[in-house]
Amino acid sequence: MSYRKVLIIRLSALGDVAMTIPVIYSVCRAYPDTTFVMVTQKVASQLFIQAPENLQVMVADVKGRHKGFPGLYRLAKELHDLSIDAVADLHDVLRTKVLRFFFKLWGIRVEVIDKGRKEKQRLTTRGTKQLQPLRTSFDRYGEVFNSLGFPFTPHFSSLYGDAKGDEALYAHLTPSKKPGEYWIGIAPFAKHEGKIYPLDRMEQVVAQLSAEPDVKIFLFGSGERERRQLAAWREQYPHIVSLADKRHGFAVELSLISHLDVMVSMDSANMHLASLVSVPVVSVWGATHPYCGFLGWHQSEACVVQRPLPCRPCSIFGNKPCYLKTYECLDIDPALVVAKVKSLGFFKKKK
Repeated sequence: MSYRKVLIIRLSALGDVAMTIPVIYSVCRAYPDTTFVMVTQKVASQLFIQAPENLQVMVADVKGRHKGFPGLYRLAKELHDLSIDAVADLHDVLRTKVLRFFFKLWGIRVEVIDKGRKEKQRLTTRGTKQLQPLRTSFDRYGEVFNSLGFPFTPHFSSLYGDAKGDEALYAHLTPSKKPGEYWIGIAPFAKHEGKIYPLDRMEQVVAQLSAEPDVKIFLFGSGERERRQLAAWREQYPHIVSLADKRHGFAVELSLISHLDVMVSMDSANMHLASLVSVPVVSVWGATHPYCGFLGWHQSEACVVQRPLPCRPCSIFGNKPCYLKTYECLDIDPALVVAKVKSLGFFKKKK
């Protein structure tokens, strides 16, 4: 059976929504006669740049009109009125279970992601771990569409295809890249402590890279505390631009990121934003681990910086406090991060 209009649900978090894009764009392009409706929260809806023509993006206001059980019924009814005839739940949380209940009640086929919760529990258990790579989130998203009868081959390189973002969008932040100039993005923050490289060490990374000739560094963050920290680095070290002073929007930031030579980030949303525009990422991992399946799209494990400790990973999302209370996983020499950046080779272009 072929479906005319398929609902896709992934409400949060930002990095996970970003990880749906290579899969969703690939499916949309493989089935141009089917309309796909992506429902997500407002901030994440802005990621869907240059979307395929048969992809519609709708906003779920889960803190307003779609809050609670009555709000979710209202959302389900609004979506049902679009003549949805199949549902792909890429989230599988309480909110989406409620939405699935309504669609099943209306006789609409629903397929849901297998998050591999038991596998991930075995990967993060204390003591004897089964340390082996699990299926990636991209694979798990793809399996949902396969189950609905939409087999596909992933074809996604960048939100901008073979091009880069429009330089005019970020011209108020920095001039265009000069010949022989190297642009490095650094995103030192993450949602949870177990994923944040100590800021005094990240500052050493900033200091060493900013001292390199022909390098310009762009700092990414949000919120008042992050703004103050990045502003201090901008004042202390040369050739630095901070994007944390105000909200620029994803259209601007993704366009600028697409012109970077490399992004340095934690296991965080910024890793996935850079991945969406085909920029290599040197990612620093603490409590979490790439084996959990959240490494960015087409990112190489060779660019991962991590310590091989028997306690890692202790958490899938980095939200659990260190049970050793030491965060040894983040005890990483800044020189290793700098060396990993330089190993990508673009510094060797200039003789």
